Amino acid sequence: MMRNVTFKNNLKVTIRKATEDDAQNIIDFYNVVGGESDFLSFGANEFKRDLEEYRNYITATSEESNSIILIAETDSTIIGIATINSPQKERTKHVGTLGIVVSETYTGLGLGKVLMNELLAWARLNNITKKISLVTNENNVKAIELYRKLGFEKEGLLKHDNFIRGTYHNTIVMGLLL
Repeated sequence: MMRNVTFKNNLKVTIRKATEDDAQNIIDFYNVVGGESDFLSFGANEFKRDLEEYRNYITATSEESNSIILIAETDSTIIGIATINSPQKERTKHVGTLGIVVSETYTGLGLGKVLMNELLAWARLNNITKKISLVTNENNVKAIELYRKLGFEKEGLLKHDNFIRGTYHNTIVMGLLL
């Protein structure tokens, strides 16, 4: 699965499935973007992963029919990552947990929406996933707006779920039935 997209500012982006060779670049990307946004579950340099274990994780995930890791890159540099991770247990394998991160430099171009649509199209075709769940900071207004436009509904509120810059924040749980 590989797709090339050109955005309004002539930015050319390749969207493709991650491979184990991407492991170090993914770890590095997450450690940078963690410091760019208060809307992630980790801060700068808090995405601590053993390289070999993470390579194995990417390989294992790619072998699951109901999980996927997509990378958006320009000039071989990762600028976004979109994932659906699903359990392999019979009772819950139909539910995928969605995660999406776009580098601050590339927000506002529509990359998040393109990545979301790629994930949702993939999920609808895998013949396993029937529900997508996600969590987001209640102050992440732009993301919540996008999720709602794509059909996600608020399913719950986790009070004081994050502690960021000295303040507790609530997390909104959202879901989409496919």
